[in-house]
Amino acid sequence: MLDRSELIRYNRQLAIPDFGEEGQEKLKSSHVIIAGMGGLGCASATYLTAAGVGRVTIVDFDSVELSDLNRQILYWEEDIGEKKVVVAQRKLSKLNPAVEIIPIFAKLTEENVFSIIDGARVVVDGLDNLATRLVVNSACVKHKIPYVYGGVSRLRGMLTTIIPGKTPCLACVYPKRSQRGGGLGILGVVPALIANLQALETIKLIIGHSPSLAGRLLLFNGEELGFRVYGINKNESCEVCSQASGLEKAQ
Repeated sequence: MLDRSELIRYNRQLAIPDFGEEGQEKLKSSHVIIAGMGGLGCASATYLTAAGVGRVTIVDFDSVELSDLNRQILYWEEDIGEKKVVVAQRKLSKLNPAVEIIPIFAKLTEENVFSIIDGARVVVDGLDNLATRLVVNSACVKHKIPYVYGGVSRLRGMLTTIIPGKTPCLACVYPKRSQRGGGLGILGVVPALIANLQALETIKLIIGHSPSLAGRLLLFNGEELGFRVYGINKNESCEVCSQASGLEKAQ
């Protein structure tokens, strides 16, 4: 049940058709994990917290640097040198004290990813390198947890929603690991844009609405302010999701 303060706080959401108190209660009872608290993670965490997701776990192993401040909106100059998850927890808790913010100061690896994402309703990508994304993708497929992928570079971004057992996974799109990261530059508003779309897809998943980008890849080009959406196909020889599907059929 929603209390009086929640009815007031979320009244604009409650007025949306097919959302209402039932949708808000689903958000309240959900647990979302945000993997990475850079430009993407800061923005998605802010709006998911504001929307009233009951538990938000934020995962990062970095500290705030001056060069982060053009795009990582939860951090200010006074926070330089502090752990990102500590700063983010403090500020997100002030934004919405009713939301439990759980900070995990750790680098996601094949050894710890299962324990970190266990119990999540959705995992949201806020990472900056493909190698770690593929680790998270594999864990989400095995645990059957939806994974909302987002990537950004320069003035461009991309987004897809991965539903294990139903859609292609990230390894279908990127079959090989890469250490290549964010060395190409980024305009701060681009991760904010992509992250807010990630938050929207996450909310739709939680309240039971069909995500718009399941099995589809959205590409954003900020230079011409253009959006394109492409269907993506499952790779039948994918080492991640084809094996998982094969195990299910065998059982």
